[in-house]
Amino acid sequence: MHLSKGLIVSCQALKEEPLHSSFIMSKMALAAKQGGAVGIRANSKKDIQEIKKEVNLPIIGIVKQDYIDSEVFITASKKEVDELLESGCEVIAMDSTKNRRPKETLKELVSYIRNKKTHIELMADCATVEEADIASKLHFDYIATTLHGYTKETKGKKISDNNFEFVRELVESFNIPIIAEGNILNPAMYQKCLNIGAYSCVVGGAITRPQQITRRFVDFIE
Repeated sequence: MHLSKGLIVSCQALKEEPLHSSFIMSKMALAAKQGGAVGIRANSKKDIQEIKKEVNLPIIGIVKQDYIDSEVFITASKKEVDELLESGCEVIAMDSTKNRRPKETLKELVSYIRNKKTHIELMADCATVEEADIASKLHFDYIATTLHGYTKETKGKKISDNNFEFVRELVESFNIPIIAEGNILNPAMYQKCLNIGAYSCVVGGAITRPQQITRRFVDFIE
């Protein structure tokens, strides 16, 4: 497997964010590696290629693209998949929820990738156990909790200090590496996910988004 057990750091900044820059994300990734990260999650071909100049860690690649007629925005179609196949990333993650997709079905995208690059591993970003079951039957290499709490069906059910049940359900239900991702805000939560049985954890905003980190401090006092 391309991904090792441990901490994966998500190095992403959207266009409206202060750190939006492939160069800055590459330095974020370098800092993450120096801190002990075993992998990086990154958005866009450009960012991935810049990060690869700085670190030799495996990269989970995604492309975020909004579509008017679909709520799916993480690696939603062949267009985004092709960008990632050219990027050199080792793992491609994609929205694996039941939300209506803009073009190809999830099954079609999986077949497309498997036929193009057999060495690429696939990660299913899920929100429910049912979606994880579908992903397992499509032979995804990893199942991630990324979208739990972010879909209409699961809104308000994010991983939290008192709620790790979705991680536990996936670990107990599937013989596939489970990646805990989404709202993991501190080392204690990271440790809890590993104790439950998560293979690895992806942490993003708590490490690489200073505006969110600052806001948590401000909100706590206010």
